[in-house]
Amino acid sequence: MKNFKTLLLACFTLLAMTSCYDDMDDNIIPATTLELNDFVWKAMNYVYLYKSEIPNLADDRFISIDEYETYINSYASPEELFESLLYLPNEIDRFSGIYSNYYDLQNALSGTSLSNGIEFNLYYVPGSSAEIFGVITLVLADSPAESLNLQRGDFFRAVNGENLTASNYINLLSATSYTLNLATYSDNGTPDISDDDTVTLSGNSASLSKVSYTENPVHKTNVLNVGGISVGYLMYNGFTSEFDNQLNNAFAEFNAAGVTELVIDLRYNGGGSVQTAAYLGSMVTGQFTGQVFSKLFYNDNLSNNDTEYVFTGSINGNSINSLNLSRVYVLTTNRQTASASELVINSLSPYIDVVVIGENTVGKTQASRTVYDSPTLFSDSEANTGHTYALQPLVANSTNINNELVPSTGLIPDIELSESITNLGVLGDVNEPLLAAALADITGSGRPANLSESFSLELEEIRMPITPLQQDMHID
Repeated sequence: MKNFKTLLLACFTLLAMTSCYDDMDDNIIPATTLELNDFVWKAMNYVYLYKSEIPNLADDRFISIDEYETYINSYASPEELFESLLYLPNEIDRFSGIYSNYYDLQNALSGTSLSNGIEFNLYYVPGSSAEIFGVITLVLADSPAESLNLQRGDFFRAVNGENLTASNYINLLSATSYTLNLATYSDNGTPDISDDDTVTLSGNSASLSKVSYTENPVHKTNVLNVGGISVGYLMYNGFTSEFDNQLNNAFAEFNAAGVTELVIDLRYNGGGSVQTAAYLGSMVTGQFTGQVFSKLFYNDNLSNNDTEYVFTGSINGNSINSLNLSRVYVLTTNRQTASASELVINSLSPYIDVVVIGENTVGKTQASRTVYDSPTLFSDSEANTGHTYALQPLVANSTNINNELVPSTGLIPDIELSESITNLGVLGDVNEPLLAAALADITGSGRPANLSESFSLELEEIRMPITPLQQDMHID
């Protein structure tokens, strides 16, 4: 029994190696479902953070190779097997993923994906349990949406002339190309949501097509002079390591302007690179160089990989532009502020005052890593050429220096404030509600009187399906 795992993996490694090549002419032969399933089980057995919670991943689960082969053959696809091995997927592991083309996965982790350049929220039309409308929350720079002059705060009610409903919105809004039919929202002169509120087509439209788009996550920077205080504003939409230099350049701008207070807008930031998160923490501070920023803890198989990320003074061979702050403000939402965004809040909190304004965050403390069908698992250089499957499973838990996890229920804001769909405001503007709340706290002027806290919460929100990569924290 003790030697079965070694024998099993040796046999199936040999099977994978010999079946993907023709001995005579080296013609590549596509991997079979058996081989793909074998890769999935081997990988999850070795790297999965929650291996000990899954009986089918136990080292002594099978008493013979025949039993093992019967087991993996019982799953019709690698996706089916992978999903069967996840630990409480509706509660704990909502984030692991399997991908049939790792080139697309690699591109996505580098910030490149198919996009038309808009992000939006969806709600039921007041008084309806079927009809849906949307509001654009973010327009990406240099995207098809920006070229059409779409704006944050624009409403839409239909796609391709067809009203959005609970039964069609996913198909209509997931298409590669579509025409967005714009609308206007009227509260009919009353401040509260009521059945007489209307969402009416305006007659205007925008034809959008998704293109291969690489997002610079440094979406916007601004330096504001408020009451004689120099306040930096950074809207940062993804911890993408390929743009670490651009992030550092933003802090050079803040340094040059003499910024003494900082607001980091992470409300649409689903996460990304753990190392980039440590860089951001180092840019905010600077006085803790060499001290532990965060820790990663793997399963028993990979415990030698347990890692401490430290505050650092350099990035890609260049000096980090640090602000040496003792306080930072972070803006959040409960849908999209996740993983590496939460890591920054959690890991800075033991060192400086982190004031969170917005909504309860998603609640993801685990990190993932790309796993290939290769001898080293974590490198694609020797990947099985018979297929392009890769896994992005949770492999480690992230804590701060005090070994505190981000709760699965998310981080609670210090100042609770939801975006109002009729008053989204301009990002980076002093009157944008969440930023205005931060500036009021910085200047000690109290909460702005015109902020609407609950408008959006009174509407029943509808959510597009969220992929694991939209709330990702990965190890480079």
